[in-house]
Amino acid sequence: MDPARLKSTQYAAIGLLRATRILPVVTVSSPAQGVAVARALQAGGVTAIEITLRTPAALDAIAAVRHDVAGIVVGAGTVIALPQIEAARSAGAAFLVTPGTPPALADALADCGLPVVPGAATPTELLALRERGFRVCKLFPASAVGGLPLVRALQGPLADMLLCPTGGIGEDDAPQYLAERNVACVGGSWMMRTEWLADERYDLVTEATARSLAAIARANS
Repeated sequence: MDPARLKSTQYAAIGLLRATRILPVVTVSSPAQGVAVARALQAGGVTAIEITLRTPAALDAIAAVRHDVAGIVVGAGTVIALPQIEAARSAGAAFLVTPGTPPALADALADCGLPVVPGAATPTELLALRERGFRVCKLFPASAVGGLPLVRALQGPLADMLLCPTGGIGEDDAPQYLAERNVACVGGSWMMRTEWLADERYDLVTEATARSLAAIARANS
């Protein structure tokens, strides 16, 4: 592992999360849907999206968004196996996100040269990632493992770690999370309801995204 390179890619990960404030967690059924959702989210004000590697269309969707949607940063989420790192890179993913990070995966991610947001659910897991040099992590599933009280409790012992809480967060409580000093971003899919995507109501995706970002701006002004 090259500590200097990991420090640089972690700095880049923190920057992209702080810039977007909300990291939409996107699961797609086709590359075309991925492009449509990315454009709708971008119109709502986000600057980065995470396409989860949960469907056969995911890698092609990442490539399509990278090619067809200028100005948005697209990453790969639900990275759970070593081969997915190179597959995501080859598809054009600009960053990687994991739901959890066992040791072998953490080592590979530290060496991969891409900005990474590794997942953790407990202080022990966060400490292990910190020891490897990671400084921003996805807290998942955030609401199930302690929510805001946990985020606040971590500020003392892990003062130099930033979090992207994801899981169970919605439009109503996103501003509260982002008011905490150790939260760089929140992740979620509340602005992409299943029925909206099924009906191709991408205008509603844009409206929900813009509404959430406006609420966050008001709460933190």
